[in-house]
Amino acid sequence: MTHRVVVSDTKVMDEATRAAVLDAADATVETTDAKEPAAVAEAVADADALIVDAGTQVTAEVVDAADSLEVVGRAGIGVDNIDVQAAADAGVTVLNVPDYSVEEVSTHAFALMLACLRKIPTFDRSVKGGEWEWAVGQPMHRLAGQTVGLVAFGKLASRFAAKLRGFDVDVIAYDPYVPAYRMGDLGVEKVDDFETLLSESDIVSVHAPLTDETRGLFDADAFDRMRDDALLVNTARGGLVDEKALYDALTNGDIAGAGLDVRASEPPGESPLHDLDGVVCSPHVAWYSEESRAELTETVTEDVLRVLRGEEPNNPIDPETGWF
Repeated sequence: MTHRVVVSDTKVMDEATRAAVLDAADATVETTDAKEPAAVAEAVADADALIVDAGTQVTAEVVDAADSLEVVGRAGIGVDNIDVQAAADAGVTVLNVPDYSVEEVSTHAFALMLACLRKIPTFDRSVKGGEWEWAVGQPMHRLAGQTVGLVAFGKLASRFAAKLRGFDVDVIAYDPYVPAYRMGDLGVEKVDDFETLLSESDIVSVHAPLTDETRGLFDADAFDRMRDDALLVNTARGGLVDEKALYDALTNGDIAGAGLDVRASEPPGESPLHDLDGVVCSPHVAWYSEESRAELTETVTEDVLRVLRGEEPNNPIDPETGWF
């Protein structure tokens, strides 16, 4: 039996690897640019499987319109764009790639941290503008001796913490779902509440999923609790940060800078944040390397095919918790 697989993710998935895996399984593959629910619903009306990126909205409307849909594969980690409960109610399996880009995202978080700390974009613009002046980056402080706070402590944060070893920093983390001993294995101290992490950290790196509980987590109150010379690094989800509150905090001197790979709206369009020297931006690219694309594609397509063959997938999402 030939299965029809619709793919709405051509940026993240490696085309050659995807074709090789699906062709070997006698599956037809169709790509779509659909992102909004109505368009996605039309695209998957007769599909057996759907593979999506973070921008494709798989709502209850989509699930209801796809009578033959058996599985939705998220080409990535977060499933906040998928109504997992609606899928479960319809007998549709949702799966993801939990180990996706752990190396890349943790490295990118480190790069953004250093770029902010060492004012690299400011110096770059200055030199290219014909200047040769070290003072344009004042004030600047060394990394050694600082405290790095991690918001959530999953695989990405754990790998980031491992990379911080040897840099003579203290690392603390806030995650109510992770026991202290798991953090202690990496030399990380668990703090009991979010407010403590904010007040004690020189650098705050965000690794939390986007949920109803965490949306807008970094609001005006959170920035007010941070140190005036603190840096914020976000490689998780843009919706975790209230961007107006971030702009106000930066311009009022409540915090010193921010490294942002993800935004509340993507692409963000014109933003006052872009006018600030203390803000370093990248276009949701922390996931990317050629190696990560190939690994992602192979993992998600093979797991989708397991479901279509009537087998148990390796990485199903629990509809009760939204976790894997």
